[in-house]
Amino acid sequence: MPSVTEEIPAPRTGVRRPSAAPSLPPTLLLTLIALCTAVTAANIYLAAPLLPLIAHDFGSAPSAVAWIASVAQFGYATGLLFFAPLGDTVNRRRLVAALSLVTTAALTLGAFSGGTTTLAAAVFVAAAATVVPQLLVPLVAARAPADRRARHVAAIIAGLFTGIVAARVLGGLIGQAFGWRIVFVGAAVLTAALGLATAWALPTDSRPRTGPLFAGLRALPSVVRTSPDLWRACLRQAGMYGAWSALWTSLALLLTGDGGYGLSTATAGLFGLFGLTASAVAPLAGGLVDRFGAARVVRSAYLLAAVSVPLFWLGGSTLWALCAAAIVVHAALVTSHVANQTLALTTTSTPATANTAYVVAGFAGGALASALAGSAFTQWGWGGVCAVAGVWLLLGWTTTSVRRGPGRNARATASVRR
Repeated sequence: MPSVTEEIPAPRTGVRRPSAAPSLPPTLLLTLIALCTAVTAANIYLAAPLLPLIAHDFGSAPSAVAWIASVAQFGYATGLLFFAPLGDTVNRRRLVAALSLVTTAALTLGAFSGGTTTLAAAVFVAAAATVVPQLLVPLVAARAPADRRARHVAAIIAGLFTGIVAARVLGGLIGQAFGWRIVFVGAAVLTAALGLATAWALPTDSRPRTGPLFAGLRALPSVVRTSPDLWRACLRQAGMYGAWSALWTSLALLLTGDGGYGLSTATAGLFGLFGLTASAVAPLAGGLVDRFGAARVVRSAYLLAAVSVPLFWLGGSTLWALCAAAIVVHAALVTSHVANQTLALTTTSTPATANTAYVVAGFAGGALASALAGSAFTQWGWGGVCAVAGVWLLLGWTTTSVRRGPGRNARATASVRR
């Protein structure tokens, strides 16, 4: 594939910018958005490290409740599909506040659920409503200087991965000490506090809504079809995120299972600290994308991910290999994510809709891979999970190697050549 030029284009002129200055200094606002992203992203993965505790509470085997982690990802993908495109048409402040309150209510319901069905429904609704980060990323990209756009997006992605780490590490520790229900209550309180604070701090947005409320949703197929860069970003991240999800959502089963390492939930949760690799790598990845372009960075990320799969397989019985694999796969995931999302945000005149297509593709791939990984673990153990991850990486790369003719947006994105 030809190399990518250094410049990532600015969002096209169809992006409507906020009509008033932000109520907070730009750096402070970016920090608050990153914190809000961390808290809300944690909600998506809240159940994964708590599966052994949930199973014990409901009298089930951990593998029998593994599907709840997949429900969260399907819920998030559903929320992205319906709510994230609204960022192009409605007032973001009101939408962020409303979704934060819905998430809080769902998490509270989950904390008091009496069975797996009620818990799964609560997790689905909470994940569907916790799409606040994807409403804010297009805003951050639109307001950032052109030569620092990927770095600003990377700051939000760093917050996202910090939240994922917090869900696994703090969730596991608190769950082990006080029970999994307290974790859900704490997440509800933090979501309400950070979500409403972020909604208050966002720039005043007086854009009048034009067209039907869900016009962005109906426009999704056309937006993807007419932008080769966007559909490549979608499929490549679906492959990368699916491989990561298959491995990471099944990891608690390996670490805590009798046939694995037999660790406690709290000790297994500490393994999530390796996810801080992603938070550390994100700013570096942003600089690399700004300098070298998206496609070159994505290729490097896929090579890293390919190395991690055999390391994970060895990690089924060798702890050092599992630790090394965790570092490598997180570096690969966040590098790919920064590059692909920056490209997705700058390839059309409707960045919220394009971002929706991108993140829905990623989470749909992740949810399906997680579901298959759970079944694979039951049937073939950890080796089956690694096989699912390897297949997902292969599919993500090979399906985007097919050349397509340029869409109508080709000239507008000429500075991001493949």
